[in-house]
Amino acid sequence: MDSSHNMTSHPDYQNKWFILASLGMGVFLATVDASIVNVALPTLVETLKTEFAVVQWVPLAYMLTIASLILIMGRLGDLKGKKKIYTSGMIIFTVGSVLCGVSPTIYWLIFARIFQGLGASMMAALGVALITEAFPDKERGKALGTIGGIVSIGIVTGPALGGILIDALSWHWIFFVNVPVGIVGIIMVITYLPNGKHRGKQSFDRIGAIILFISLLSFLVPLTVGQKIGFKSLITLSLIGLWLLSFGLFIFWELRTADPLIDLHVFRNFLFSINLLLGFLSFFTTAGVVLLMPFFLENILGYTPHQVGLLLIAIPVSAGVISPISGILSDRLGTRPITVVGLLFLLGGYMSLTMLSQETSALEYILRFLPIGLGLGIFQSPNNSAIMGAAPPEHLGIVSGLLSITRTLGQTAGIAVLGAFWASRVSAYAGSAFDAGPTKTHLPAQVRGLHDTIVAIVYVVAAALLISIFSVMLEKKRWTKAEPDVSGRTGSS
Repeated sequence: MDSSHNMTSHPDYQNKWFILASLGMGVFLATVDASIVNVALPTLVETLKTEFAVVQWVPLAYMLTIASLILIMGRLGDLKGKKKIYTSGMIIFTVGSVLCGVSPTIYWLIFARIFQGLGASMMAALGVALITEAFPDKERGKALGTIGGIVSIGIVTGPALGGILIDALSWHWIFFVNVPVGIVGIIMVITYLPNGKHRGKQSFDRIGAIILFISLLSFLVPLTVGQKIGFKSLITLSLIGLWLLSFGLFIFWELRTADPLIDLHVFRNFLFSINLLLGFLSFFTTAGVVLLMPFFLENILGYTPHQVGLLLIAIPVSAGVISPISGILSDRLGTRPITVVGLLFLLGGYMSLTMLSQETSALEYILRFLPIGLGLGIFQSPNNSAIMGAAPPEHLGIVSGLLSITRTLGQTAGIAVLGAFWASRVSAYAGSAFDAGPTKTHLPAQVRGLHDTIVAIVYVVAAALLISIFSVMLEKKRWTKAEPDVSGRTGSS
């Protein structure tokens, strides 16, 4: 294919579903690998003769690498060609999977995970951008909804597949299983993805990239390890200070350099910024709940880890089923009304969680979580579609990266902030009995702390809903005035 596939001429959409299948393989691999390793952590401690403080860096190194590099890879895709960067990412990821699988020591495995995360960051940064280019505007929601369904399948598949492979073969196979899928994906990407246009005349903002990398890393590390070393520790506070300093320096530099890593002027589109904020808030609240529910199910209700795993799939299964449908509806009815409906489902689901107790049955638990999964599935596809629809063609890569980074930052912040909030509330209710820790103190204190945390989540989702309703009203005024968006087009996606 030639480079005519761009949004300013007449793109050829005949291979759109082959492109979606190709990209779906990369999305599936990256999603599965983010969760499949967690199942293997106890096994890794035993077989590699290490301790939990070290083995936790197996998933952590992967996540931090992706989060720190994703925006940089998005910009490189815009400059050097999205297909080139994405294909390189899939190759690196597949090679990294082999290196992980043959790891003889825990430190080899951690460094291999960093290498694997490098490839995953390339795929995660550009997947949505490539899908946006591959489909016409009127089918963008359906395509992104399908990818949302694949993400949910990956989330469900990861832990289950990991357990099967470890029991039947060994922990090495949770990585080797990626290789055949990766090879097929690489061949399909090379065959079906168009080369597209890229803005090679612009220079890559190396200084901005270095500052951004330092800023993201100094933000993510204290959020990730702060609960273990303490949020008031000198290391944590120093890193937060470094983040504030580097973030301010990054904005200063980006506003003054000729070819910035991120064109900050895209945030002048208020509706675009609102959608990014809503995405962040949805992942922030969901991550907190997903963190706390295993403790509730195991400590309070007495379920086994296997039963807990089955109960936890209520959210991704319901989200995966509804996500493609939501995408199709957003193509027909508009993105913003559908996001409002999704947030309404989320609000109702989270409000129902305030009634969780020591007597909650498995069926009651599932019924309370179904609206949350449905809400996420309904919300994410149109919200992502609205964000990508507002992006100018030359910035699709970086906007796709922004979309991914809001997810990662939301999840990381949600785990850290809501986890710390829950622990503080349990401490307040337990009193002196809290010395054993929030997960080992008496059960009523744990339940009351969970209720307080869920109430806080309800307030966050209610605020997100109000913002979303406001965006609908704002869009109606914008349609009336035909205000141009960040890409220079009028109206909205």
